[in-house]
Amino acid sequence: MKKLASILLPLAGVLYPFVVYFGMDRVPPPMFALVLGAIWLIRAPSLLKQPGGKLMLGAALTYCALLAFSGNELLERWYPTLISALLLCAFGLSLIYGPPLVERIARVREPDLPDEAIPYTRKVTWVWVGFFVFNGLVSAALTLWAPLAWWTLYNGLLVYFIMGTLFVGEWLLRRRLRGRAA
Repeated sequence: MKKLASILLPLAGVLYPFVVYFGMDRVPPPMFALVLGAIWLIRAPSLLKQPGGKLMLGAALTYCALLAFSGNELLERWYPTLISALLLCAFGLSLIYGPPLVERIARVREPDLPDEAIPYTRKVTWVWVGFFVFNGLVSAALTLWAPLAWWTLYNGLLVYFIMGTLFVGEWLLRRRLRGRAA
């Protein structure tokens, strides 16, 4: 069940734009809210143990309640912007209160992270902060002014291509920098 819960929320996030695109005319907003809220509640026990998890869970459930009680279909399109804002907060606050989120992730794989790697993880965390600002603004602009098809294309496909490019680019840079250090 724990493994299923850890897969369910990211999968819902990836599929969400397509579910909105194909279901907006068929599924009422309260049903969207109910399913999305249930997925967040399934994930709640593990989120509550993570830094910022309470804030993330509270914001997501507030969004679900607002969607359920308002019945506003346009509100369904704000979910990717909300997630981007929450991740921006998580990455940004980790730069203030430390350690940076990328350092925490790196320490999972390499607990004895060399001291010289710490500034690098801070810089990569800043890159992700920049990405989440960009992504949140683009997603919000598409929500406000673009047709649903454009919103779906960006939030359901293009954003993952951009994130993949960031991941691969960072991985290649890290390999190159480690090659120099060796």
